Amino acid sequence: MSAQVLDLTLSELSRQLRDKAVSSTEVTRAQLARIGEVDSKIHAFLRVDTAGALAQSAAAEKRLLAGTPLSPLDGVPLALKDIFCQEGIETTAGSKILAGFKPPFDATVVAKLKAAGAVILGKVAMDEFAMGSSNENTPFEKVRNPWDLSRVPGGSSGGSAAAVAARACFGALGTDTGGSIRQPASLCGIVGLKPTYGRVSRYGVVAFASSLDQVGPMARSARDCALILQTIAGHDPRDATTAEVPVPNYLEGLGGDLTGLRLGVPKEYFGQGLDAEVEALVRSGLQKLAGLGAELREVSLPHTDYGIAAYYIVATAEAASNLSRYDGVRFGLRSATASKPPQSLREMYLNTRAEGFGPEVKRRLMLGTYVLSAGYYDAYYRRAQKVRTLIRRDFEAAFQGVDAIVGPTSPAPAFPLGERVSDPLSMYLADVYTVTCNLAGLPGMSVPVGFTAAGLPVGLQLIGKPFDERTLFRAALPIEAALDLSHRGPTL
Repeated sequence: MSAQVLDLTLSELSRQLRDKAVSSTEVTRAQLARIGEVDSKIHAFLRVDTAGALAQSAAAEKRLLAGTPLSPLDGVPLALKDIFCQEGIETTAGSKILAGFKPPFDATVVAKLKAAGAVILGKVAMDEFAMGSSNENTPFEKVRNPWDLSRVPGGSSGGSAAAVAARACFGALGTDTGGSIRQPASLCGIVGLKPTYGRVSRYGVVAFASSLDQVGPMARSARDCALILQTIAGHDPRDATTAEVPVPNYLEGLGGDLTGLRLGVPKEYFGQGLDAEVEALVRSGLQKLAGLGAELREVSLPHTDYGIAAYYIVATAEAASNLSRYDGVRFGLRSATASKPPQSLREMYLNTRAEGFGPEVKRRLMLGTYVLSAGYYDAYYRRAQKVRTLIRRDFEAAFQGVDAIVGPTSPAPAFPLGERVSDPLSMYLADVYTVTCNLAGLPGMSVPVGFTAAGLPVGLQLIGKPFDERTLFRAALPIEAALDLSHRGPTL
C-alpha cells in the first residue's frame, strides 16, 4: 500500500484523500518511512519534523473525514527548502552562520501552506544562501541526484528537487534567483515553476538578491505545481514587492489541444555549448507541441549572451548588501575559534564571517562589494543594470508575436559530483538559459521532456509574459500528458 500511495502525484493523492480512499496519517507515515529508507542515499533532508508532521496529518484526517477539507492540499505531505522561516524550526539557509536560528514566525508562504492544511515534513538542503547550481556549496552532506547517485541534483533548490523525484515528498517549495527551481527540476526529472517576480510573497524568506529572488513550487506534474501556486500566490502587505494583481484559477478550462497557441523558439538557445542529446530531446518536445496544435515561430533574444555577466554582477551586489546583517550579534553563529577573545567589535565581525560563510559565498560577497565600490560602480553595476533593461526589452519584442517562449532549461544533463567545483565559471554557465528570465522578472517553468541514453532526465523550459503563468500551464499540461513521464521514477 505504501509504495502505491507514494507513486501517486500530488493531484491524484488530493483526490484520494477527499474520496477517503486513503488517510492523511497513513500517507504521512508512509512518507516518513520513505525518507528513512532513501535519505541516507540522497541526503535531501536537513531536518525532519516527525512529531509536527504526524500532528498536522491527524488534524487533516479529522477534517477530511468530516468532509470539510481546507483546500486541495489538505493532508498532503510537502517539504520546505531551508530558506523559509518556520516558527520554532531551525532555519539555516544551508549555512553555518545561521546555525541554531529558530525563527519566531512563519514566512508568508509557510503560513499559507499551514492554513491550507498541508503537512510539512521538514526542511530540505540547498546551496549555501541559494548560491550555487549543484548543491555542492554546503557545509553539510552534498545532495545526490536520485537518478544517478554519482551526479549532482542541480541547485540551489537541489534538496527540494531530489526529495520530490525520490518520492520523499509530494511537492516542495524552492526559490529561484537565476534558475534555482528550474535547473534542478530539469536535472531531477520533475516540474519546477518560477512565478513572475511579485506574484508570491518573499516575506520570511532568507534573502540572496532581492530584485531577483522568487518563491515557487516543485512537484511531479504541472497540475501539482498549479495547486501549490494557487495556494501561495497573491499580494502580501508585508512584502512591498508583491503585486496587487488578481490570482486566476490556474487550471480552469485548461486541457485539450494547443490550437492557436504561438510559441517562440529563440535561435540563441540552440548554439554552442548545448549538449547534443539535450538538443535532440528538446527539439523532439517542440515537435510534440506542434503536433498538439501549437504554432512554432523563431524569435531572437539578441542580448542572451550578456545574461550571465549581468546576472553575476547584479546578484552579487545585492547579496553583499543582504548578507551584511550576519555579524555574530543579532542571530546565528558567533565565532568561537579565536585563541583569545576578540579585541574589538570589528575583529569579532571578521572572525564570525570568516568562519561562518563558505568559499562560494565569500567569493560572491567579494565580487559584489567590488562592483559597488567607488570607482567601479558605473563600470560594472550601472552597466549591468543597463544590460538588464536590454534583456527585458528583448523579451518584450519577442512577445509581440508569440504567447510564450520555449527552449532548453539546462545546456546539459546532471554532471558528476565534483566535476565543476574548482571551475566556478563552468558552474555559472549551467544557468545560461535561466538567468535572463529572472533579470526580466518573467515566469518560467521546466517540464520533463525525456531521458538521455544514460537515463538522465532533461527538461524543456517555458517562459511567459508577466503574470501569465496560466499560459505556461496551458502548454505544459498537454505535453505532459503526451509524454506520460510523471510516474517514471528513479529506482534507488
